[in-house]
Formats: sequence, C-alpha cells, structure tokens
Amino acid sequence: MHIITPLHIKAAPLFPSHISSSSASANVMKTAPTKRFIIKTNSKKFHSPLEKPKSKQVPQPNHTISDVLRLMDSLSISIPIDIYTSFLKECCKTKDIDQAILLHQHMLHSGLSLGLSLRNRFLLLFGHCGCMSIARQLFDEMYNKDSNSWAAMIAGYMSSGEYSQVIELFVEMQRYKYGDKNAVWFPYSWILVCVIQACVETEDFELGRQIHGLLWKVDFEKNLFVCSSLIDFYGRNGCFVGADFVFDQVPCDNTVVWTARLVNKCRERCFDEAVNVFREMVREGVKRNSFTYSSVLKACGRLGDGGQCGEQVHAHAIKFGVVSKSYVQCGLVDMYSKVGLVRYAKRVFDMNEDRKNGACWNAMVRGYMKDGDYNEAIKILYKMKAADLKPQESLLNEVRSACGSSSSA
Repeated sequence: MHIITPLHIKAAPLFPSHISSSSASANVMKTAPTKRFIIKTNSKKFHSPLEKPKSKQVPQPNHTISDVLRLMDSLSISIPIDIYTSFLKECCKTKDIDQAILLHQHMLHSGLSLGLSLRNRFLLLFGHCGCMSIARQLFDEMYNKDSNSWAAMIAGYMSSGEYSQVIELFVEMQRYKYGDKNAVWFPYSWILVCVIQACVETEDFELGRQIHGLLWKVDFEKNLFVCSSLIDFYGRNGCFVGADFVFDQVPCDNTVVWTARLVNKCRERCFDEAVNVFREMVREGVKRNSFTYSSVLKACGRLGDGGQCGEQVHAHAIKFGVVSKSYVQCGLVDMYSKVGLVRYAKRVFDMNEDRKNGACWNAMVRGYMKDGDYNEAIKILYKMKAADLKPQESLLNEVRSACGSSSSA
C-alpha cells in the first residue's frame, strides 16, 4: 500500500537525533521476534489525508405518473384535485405528451367533474407539449369558455408557428364574445400582440389595420406592448406614416417603443433620422438596450461619414457598459467593416467571447472581402468550419466569385 504524503509536509525522522541509525538498527535486530508476521491490509479501506472516501450512492427509483396512478388505483385510493394539479405541472416541465394524455383519461374515468379552470390547464399543457390537435379537440368539447381558454389556444398555436390558426381563432373569439351577451370578456394585451405578430407573418395587412381599429374600441391603443407591436407591424409593411402615428400615441417613454421606431427608420433607409432618434433617446433619458445599440450601429455603417458617428456610439456603449453584449459587438464588427476600418472590426471580433455567433463571423468575412483581403477572408471561413459554424450561402458565392475573378486577372 502506498501512502501519499503532501509535498509541503516533511516526514518525521525515523530515529531521534541522539540515536544513530546504526545503533538503532542493532537494537531492533536484538529485540526482533523470531517469527515473521505478515499483516494483510485492504488498501481500499485506507485513504490519503487529502482524499475523501467515496460515498455509495443509492439509486433513486424513477417513478412515472402512470406508476403512481396505477398504485393508487390498486389501493382504491381516490385522488384529490390537488394531486392531479401537481401532476399537470410535472407534465408541463417534462413535456411528456404520453403522460399528459394518460393523466387526462384517468381524470375522465375517475368520475371527477373537470371544472373550467382544470380544463384550461389541460389546454395549456397540450399546447406546451406541441400537441395542438388534442388541445383543439378538448377546446371544441368545452361548453363554457372564458378568456383564459381562448388565450391558451392562441398561445399554443403561436408557439407552434401556426399563424393562420391564430388569426382564425381570434376572429372566432370575437363572434363568440358578441354572440353571448353573458360572456365575460377580459382582453389580454399579449393576445393582441400575438395576433398582430401573426398578421406580420401571414402578411395580412388589412386584418392588421382592422385589429388596430378594434384596439381603439377596447381602449388598448396606448398599451406599450401593443403599441410596439403595431409600430413593428406598420414598419414591416412599409407603412411608416402609420408607425409614426402609433408612436405619437404612446403616453410615456419606453425602450421597446423607441427602439421599434429606430428600426423603422433603418427600414425606411432614413439612416440620418435613425441616428437622430438615438440622440433624442439619450437627450430624453430613455433607456437603451443592446438591440437599440445594434440598430443604430447599422445606421452608422451606412451614413458614409467614415465611421465618425459609429465611433461615438462605440464610446457611448463602453461608457454605459453594454459593449460586451453579443448584439452590440456584432453591430460594431458590421459597422467598422462597412466603413472600411477592418482593423477596428478585427479588434472587436477578437474580443467577442461568443464564438458561436455566426453573424459576427459573417460580418468579419464581408469586411475582409470589401477591403480586398481575400486571404484573410478565406482564413476566417476555415476557422468557421473548425468551429462547426456554417457561413451564409450568399457569402460563399461572393467569396467564390471574388476569388475566381482575382485568379483570372
């Protein structure tokens, strides 16, 4: 058995200082027993002073919801609503659709009356698991529906990317509301945001305008989340007059709303106005986030001032501690590359800690391509491949075209 002694601890001498090693060995030989004893030791029972003994981990049983339900059924124990609710929450965490279906069937066979609140929880559960067909079947079988029922279905369709279903369900919700005079109606702002976003994805501009008119009736035209969605909606459809009209209705200064306006100015290719919006935000004391800085840097890269405005925004980002954000660093690399300051772009690129951000790599390649340094551009592409990143196909076509023309020349 080998005993590990720490390097900083000196082993004690085998013999006291007043006894020589030779005399000590002689005394030992005199008093040594005639028989030899071999002591067998188990090295596993001894540990180094610096090594903790390994504790035996007892494997924990992994019981599923179906196991618990089967056990309680065998014992003829009725399950209270609270236990079912906890099972619902567990299914939401694990996104186990099989256990969710089994739980729903068990509740139906148990004879418990599923109240509206519990049915809404199942709608959320099936929507969270991405099984909208079962959620829709349960939704259609519900005799009574409240705003939570509609909200759960709209949220499920939105997360599944079924934008046309979001719009159809919203229209059906309006008919349900006006068809039943006793129906309780609590419009949620995020429901309207989902519908507006669905109009953007489906490019249904006319319906979006009708929803805007509906917002005036339900007194939601000044809600910050709804206003920012409307500004984005009008901007994406090229109706910048409508976007400015919504912006003027905002009752207070809000980062998301102001940033949406700045982004629209970039879409409108009014880069001077986009920079002015940023300056106005600073002057009015409106908070800026990383997306605000990345958007204004996009405008700075297209001003044609040699990067002067971009350098000021860069200094401003350093002052307010957002320069290390991934969006800001990407915007800086893109801005410096577009104005021809590739060495500054490379300096920011080397400081980027998020090496999996493909946008920064693509911007760096474009910067070298614009500067005519094709060798460095190809080196970046090889590094992207080593980092398991895929460059944009349009960028690869630009590199092939540029390298082909340079070789032929």
